Amino acid sequence: MKRTADLPRHPPPVVGFSDCYVGGFVDGFHTHDRGQLSVFQAGTVTVNTQTGSFVLGPGQGMWIPANTLHEATCRTDLVFQVIYVDPSLIGADLACKMFDVSSLMRGLVDEIIAMRFDFTMDERMSAIARLLVDEIGRAPRIAERVLFPMDHRLRRVCEAIIAQPGDCHDIDHWAREAGMARRTFTRLFQVEMGMGFAAWRRRVRVIEAASRIAAGQSIAEVAFDLGYENAGSFSTMFHRTFGVAPSTLRFGSAPLSRS
Repeated sequence: MKRTADLPRHPPPVVGFSDCYVGGFVDGFHTHDRGQLSVFQAGTVTVNTQTGSFVLGPGQGMWIPANTLHEATCRTDLVFQVIYVDPSLIGADLACKMFDVSSLMRGLVDEIIAMRFDFTMDERMSAIARLLVDEIGRAPRIAERVLFPMDHRLRRVCEAIIAQPGDCHDIDHWAREAGMARRTFTRLFQVEMGMGFAAWRRRVRVIEAASRIAAGQSIAEVAFDLGYENAGSFSTMFHRTFGVAPSTLRFGSAPLSRS
């Protein structure tokens, strides 16, 4: 397993490597002094930041700005590439996001990784680095993420639900967990999240479901695990959220890009 500590003392402005993690591995909260581009080739992973939770699979990538606190939880065995980019090469507006990786971006990443760690940033490599940063900026953001609230009481509830998305406790239970009256809880949740608590929890469940189905779990099993009475009601909710049937994820034919 590689880490930024394995890099040379004074690495080039862009540097990267390929790696793999075993399913179940958790890379706890940490930061890097460089921006991090991760390109996922096989498996599924959940990446949490202080403001959101992202579920990524093969063919997708994630950009994490320098000094952003984040953790990764491998849902399955994971194969990926990572590129670290010096902040001097990055525009200030390049925010954290996930996206589908273009063939051009894959080629640029391959070129950087092929150079290993000791190379000179000549004209060609500088052009590759600039083009890669431009491609990251241009990549359309996709929406398979769950936002976190800023209020620490609501965040505690949201983190508990993400840890156990099949939990069926009602809103009164979660209001008590937050130490609030039900009305206060629902009003503050709507203000912070732009949606009601029930809608947010449904989104957590369908995103969790997408990760499990893509990893090979049956639709019926996923529906049961996540608290649905039957596969039909789950499929209806999934289609309402993403506009596609959950069965399409088995073939990777329908990206989930609905907000």
